[in-house]
Amino acid sequence: MIDTDITKDNITTFKYAVKSAKPISASDKVELETPFKIWDPSKGIQLGPVTLHFYSLMFVFAFGFGYLLMTKIFKIDNVNQKYLEPLFTWTLIGTILGARLGHVIFYQPELFKEDFWSVFLPISTKNGLKFTGFSGLASHGATIALIFTTLYYSFKIIKKNPFWVYDRLGIVVALGGAFVRMGNFFNSEIVGKPADPNSPFALLFPQQSSEYGVTVPRYPSQLFEAVGYVALFILLWVLYRKTDKKYQQGWLFGLFFIILWAIRFFVEFLKEPQGDEFIQIGSLNTGQVLSIPFMIAGVIIMIVSKKFKITQAENEKPE
Repeated sequence: MIDTDITKDNITTFKYAVKSAKPISASDKVELETPFKIWDPSKGIQLGPVTLHFYSLMFVFAFGFGYLLMTKIFKIDNVNQKYLEPLFTWTLIGTILGARLGHVIFYQPELFKEDFWSVFLPISTKNGLKFTGFSGLASHGATIALIFTTLYYSFKIIKKNPFWVYDRLGIVVALGGAFVRMGNFFNSEIVGKPADPNSPFALLFPQQSSEYGVTVPRYPSQLFEAVGYVALFILLWVLYRKTDKKYQQGWLFGLFFIILWAIRFFVEFLKEPQGDEFIQIGSLNTGQVLSIPFMIAGVIIMIVSKKFKITQAENEKPE
């Protein structure tokens, strides 16, 4: 409930909804009592004149921990560490470029005509030149780009079967995906659909209130995905360390594809649409439709992986 003496004469809207008729002062007190929790964090950590955004920090964690984890994997498999730097570079290029292009192609194709440079650069020229950062990134696009950059890395640099690289990269990506979704959570973006106010999962995202409603609690779909990706990471790591599946090149990668995109597919039922839904089949949204081919590909990869078995000696053979 709202307990306040504020009237339409002194304030036309509440905080986050849009604007006020006059600056809001201490006397203009608005108290919101709800049975659900309110998620309204700061955007980041203030370091003097610079703000370290939590979303950017989560990306740093994703690539930082990913680098450390891949370093350990290369040591386990007796791979020369000189191959680590180019893998990191190509993974970074594929992730950022693919994620951005994927978002524009699948969700905001009008940007190619309306604000072309914003597709490739963190700027907008639509209403004057300004720095915006990349506000739209799509995991499906990042995945497609990573497939191609990793193919190049596999054949031209490390000279191993691409599935050998994919198996190990999938472990790292699962953990990185959890960090990215935590970044979305800190940004109050990719929010869920309305939830029962009495649900233990109900959260209010005030920073999205102007678009989705001032007092509408929602599912924290970002957290659901993040938890799923952490569980997938643990599963893949255990299988890699405790079983011989890492010698069946492609098996871990196929499993990664199936579970990762299944998580995305089912969580989408609880998400608000992300931009315009240009690809839909029945009640399935764009994210779900795009996830289906990846799950099918995962099944096929697991089936054919038996053809790419190697021995432990072959796996750990020094260059």
